[in-house]
Amino acid sequence: MRPKIDLDKCIGCGNCEEVCPSVFHLNEQLGKAEVMDPEGCEFAGCCEAAAENCPQEAISLEED
Repeated sequence: MRPKIDLDKCIGCGNCEEVCPSVFHLNEQLGKAEVMDPEGCEFAGCCEAAAENCPQEAISLEED
């Protein structure tokens, strides 16, 4: 699975980084989340939780 962030929906709350810091990072200059390690979902196992905890449903998980 590869995470994708819809930047139009992202409000920069930081939930994804808090839940899954090895994959997501909050870019404070942009005020939006970024995927730092697109391959990280397979190893971290927390991308689903990050998507579930996104209040704007801005994170989707796509098949490789």
